[in-house]
Amino acid sequence: MQVVRSPQELQEYRAKFQGSVGFVPTMGALHKGHLSLIERSVKENDHTIVSIFVNPTQFLPGEDFEKYPRRYDADKKICELAGVDLLFMPQKEDIYHEDEVLVQAPRQKGYILEGHFRPGHFDGVLRVVNKLFHIVRPTRAYFGKKDAQQLYLIQKMVRDFFWDIGIVPCEIIRDRDGLALSSRNVYLTPQERQKALLISKSLKRGAKLAQSGQRDAQKIKEEMLKILEPLDVEYVEIVDRNFNKIDKVEFGNTIILVAAYVGQTRLIDNIWL
Repeated sequence: MQVVRSPQELQEYRAKFQGSVGFVPTMGALHKGHLSLIERSVKENDHTIVSIFVNPTQFLPGEDFEKYPRRYDADKKICELAGVDLLFMPQKEDIYHEDEVLVQAPRQKGYILEGHFRPGHFDGVLRVVNKLFHIVRPTRAYFGKKDAQQLYLIQKMVRDFFWDIGIVPCEIIRDRDGLALSSRNVYLTPQERQKALLISKSLKRGAKLAQSGQRDAQKIKEEMLKILEPLDVEYVEIVDRNFNKIDKVEFGNTIILVAAYVGQTRLIDNIWL
């Protein structure tokens, strides 16, 4: 595995690759969720590139940019053992410049749910992903379904900009207790982790209600909120795969989403029906 720091260095190595290239962009602190993306890319492509970059533009003032977990040595070893060909680890000055031409999130779908509670967050996400796509020029790029709205907006950006890149959605990976894997889980105390399980419990309840015949979105949300009552809930929402609010669950076209604070830690999760 080759570790590179600059876009120019990455592009030099990339030019030597023959065949398909899979790309997994990350912010590091890799866990089994990231590993599942990497392993899928290694399986499905001739070469795999992983990036580790804690992207400052997607953090809002007062968020956890400075304390976001950074475990670069462990991350390198995970990538090496997984069969990654190129690991890209740039610095901020390698990626961003003064007075840039900007990519912005759409005014509607980029400012609901996550975009409503974290205004400008998706501007930063799309800005960096656009840059990484230009640098890496992947055949396929792999993203987790846990960040469902992010996934939707990246798919939309690829369509809108006519990128010839396959965006591959990957399933949510959970710990044995049901908690969705997240780099931010390390912030949780043992007591908070137990409370955090209410999030996945509420999603299971919502899915079970729908599968039992309750298709009314409002009634499902009300039942979920009862379970989530001990938490500081930002939203429980039921949308279609294009992030339009829906009144009735449509199997094969529905996502139930939750965002809530457990102590000082903000967690998101969802289930696709």
